[in-house]
Amino acid sequence: MIILPAIDLKGGKCVRLRQGRAEDVTVYGDDPCEQARDWREQGGQELHVVDLDGAFAGTPKHAEVIASIIKAFGGPVEVGGGLRTPEALRAVLEAGATRAIIGSAALEDPEFLSQAVELYGDRIAVGIDARNGFVQTKGWVTTTDVKATDLATAVAKAGVKTIIYTDTATDGMLGGPNLTQMAAICDAAPTCQITASGGVSSPYDIANLKALERSNLRAAIVGKALYDGRTTLKEMNFAAL
Repeated sequence: MIILPAIDLKGGKCVRLRQGRAEDVTVYGDDPCEQARDWREQGGQELHVVDLDGAFAGTPKHAEVIASIIKAFGGPVEVGGGLRTPEALRAVLEAGATRAIIGSAALEDPEFLSQAVELYGDRIAVGIDARNGFVQTKGWVTTTDVKATDLATAVAKAGVKTIIYTDTATDGMLGGPNLTQMAAICDAAPTCQITASGGVSSPYDIANLKALERSNLRAAIVGKALYDGRTTLKEMNFAAL
């Protein structure tokens, strides 16, 4: 598995939210570029960046900062948050992002997703955020009646090759990932590479994800546990071998 340290941006700073709540925020640093360089030096193979302000607003809010982060990291960077138009996708990919993550628009505008995949192929990823198995949109503010597994199947049929699945109830809670739901997502989209997000906070969690024995479970995103010093990127990378 690949471990992706996370940089979440709010007001130009590195932050983490608890369960995606904008009002429950912890600031971890004022210089996202410095943090990106640090993750690279610690052994980060890839980086996960989310424009939280963009996710809530529906349009990117950190374009220049993200372009600088991509340069500072010097490796593959996937970017999400407010990417709901062709212009937004093009801008982030031209800035050097390896993958652009479509979130809410994957559910709300399937035609947009199909066009994006046709244009950019496997550089398009879909972020599926869900609580109790049901998809959430608009920065986790709205809970729909669509099952996450059904959306995973649909986006796989649309040609998407990477799905980032976030269990919002576990995100930022340091209690471990929702293993049952992770297995279900992997099974629902066998042609996709799946990245686990939400609650991944220790080498033990990585071992549990690997124990699911899903060959398409490619990666895991780790955020708060690294920032809080509960584990290190080195330890997580070792567990992922």
